[in-house]
Amino acid sequence: MAGRHEAEPEPGAHLLDLPHHDGSALHVAPGPYALGDRVRVRVRVPAAAGVTAVHLRVVHDGEPRVGPMAREEPPAAGQPPSEAWYVGEVEVHNPVTTYRFLLQTADGHAWLTGRGVHLRHVPDAADFRLTVHAPAPSWARHAVVYQVFPDRFARAGRGPAEHAEVPAWAEPAQWSDEPVGSGPSTPRQLYGGDLAGIEERLDHLATLGVDVLYLTPFFPARSNHRYDASSFDHVDPVLGGDHALASLSAAVHARGMRIMGDLTTNHTGDAHEWFRRAQQDPSSPEARFYLAQEAPPGYVSWLGHASLPKLDHRDPELARRLVDGPGSVIARWLAPPFALDGWRIDVANMTGRHRDVDVTHQVARTIRATMQAANPEALLVSEHFHDASADLLGDGWHANMNYDGFSRPVWSWLADPRSTLPAHGLPVPQVRRTGQDMVATMRDFDSALPWAVTSHQWNLLGSHDTPRLRTVVGDPRLVEVAVGLLMTYPGTPMVFAGDEVGATGRNGEHARTTMPWDEPERWDGATFELYRRLITVRRSSPALREGGLRWAVVAEDAVAYLRETPQERVLVLASRAPWRGAVLPRGLLPRHLPAGTAQTLHGPDLLVDEAGLHLPAEGPVLGVWRLTGP
Repeated sequence: MAGRHEAEPEPGAHLLDLPHHDGSALHVAPGPYALGDRVRVRVRVPAAAGVTAVHLRVVHDGEPRVGPMAREEPPAAGQPPSEAWYVGEVEVHNPVTTYRFLLQTADGHAWLTGRGVHLRHVPDAADFRLTVHAPAPSWARHAVVYQVFPDRFARAGRGPAEHAEVPAWAEPAQWSDEPVGSGPSTPRQLYGGDLAGIEERLDHLATLGVDVLYLTPFFPARSNHRYDASSFDHVDPVLGGDHALASLSAAVHARGMRIMGDLTTNHTGDAHEWFRRAQQDPSSPEARFYLAQEAPPGYVSWLGHASLPKLDHRDPELARRLVDGPGSVIARWLAPPFALDGWRIDVANMTGRHRDVDVTHQVARTIRATMQAANPEALLVSEHFHDASADLLGDGWHANMNYDGFSRPVWSWLADPRSTLPAHGLPVPQVRRTGQDMVATMRDFDSALPWAVTSHQWNLLGSHDTPRLRTVVGDPRLVEVAVGLLMTYPGTPMVFAGDEVGATGRNGEHARTTMPWDEPERWDGATFELYRRLITVRRSSPALREGGLRWAVVAEDAVAYLRETPQERVLVLASRAPWRGAVLPRGLLPRHLPAGTAQTLHGPDLLVDEAGLHLPAEGPVLGVWRLTGP
């Protein structure tokens, strides 16, 4: 086992000889859990690892305790005969209880944590976690989310040159105009998309196979993005008003889909009715809603933008109106006739934080409790562009938009090496990194969270705040590889409207392009069919929606992993270029199946013989194969 956890495998080698554990049902008795529960956990140990005994280390009240684990029969049929399984019990002694495994060998010992096997002592940050906090609603794990920026999706009953009434702040644009990527016109460029237009195009969503419509803000504002709300009490008339949202929600639900909104809890616009009252009357309740400062303009604003005054979540009246209880903004839009199925919270990482004030977790827990009371099946997702692990203990946000744990590593692995695009959010160029770097980053971020959160993270290849995938990777063949990772990795896939037809864009603002309904030259039918086909593959496999994750190969130009439930095993290969290939153990397939048997879900057929499973060395390639299961 020495060195295998850190080095790239030799030609033909793999990582499946290493012990493995994750939070999925194959390894952990399913929750929910309560304090005092004793939860059975299992670890699989291949014979090649040379492990002679396994011990379980659990932390109670900050103090680690170590005890032996017992050998047991494999927990499900179809497990390779060369693997030993060990079982132990973790007492859920704290709301978040951490554990790891001590692997004893003939010549020493090693630790197994969420980052893998270590031949040295490592910090607890990557230990496995059990939590008493309820996970996201079950539908979220099976969902595919579709993000719509309403101004750019569709106009109802109007031609590409027709506009409804244009507000004073706006600069009207033709539907085929290129979005302004920077400068003062960026938030003012108005194309005139509306909610009724989205309702007219729901067939597109159904054909694609998505089942959650996520709308960026629909509140009235003085920008096309509407993150500067002037009220939380009604829908922007430019989008069609309250009736249009109620009608869209009813149509979405009639199709068996769900609909989510987008709320900024960190700030409002300076035209917001609360802020105007605060400015007009310093003795008003609203004056306490905002953080004051002595320097001009006299109040704290988001990143210094005076048009976005920052809310002070220490104020109980603000909590009552915005996040706490049945009369709050959070609850009101979950109720009929709008009946939203959840919220995405804009800049959630900044909400309730300023200098020596930090009530972010309290706000998140309050929002979660309000949503639970209004609709126990509602989903709460945060926006957090960097390491969100400290905010994702499971008691607040159900999950996060997974930029750091998925988007950034995938972008960096598949980035066009000739591109001059900057690394997203950084003043340096994008660097093309290796598969080892990508996987190390993914494991770093995944291992810092409870599995109940990791398995519900919103994974994405782009959003209204980022460059478009097609622009990042350049080579259309790498789009297939990227979408394959999106649809097969643990978590909930999110697709930004337009990616599925080949939209391009060099930054977030430039990427907010219109849907080219009547412009065949901008509509890539092959890319649409790729997305549709891979969404269908995801829906056909319980393992791809619920299974654990076991890395099989991590090389510079290719990665492969297994998604497993007690009933099914699926193998995924993603390569960005030709590579040397690898042979995985024949025992991954049931012994009674003949050589050559593996069900191809996507990509080339898998060569199987008595030597094993031969991963194709071509590239770029995306292969998805069902090895066991229905």
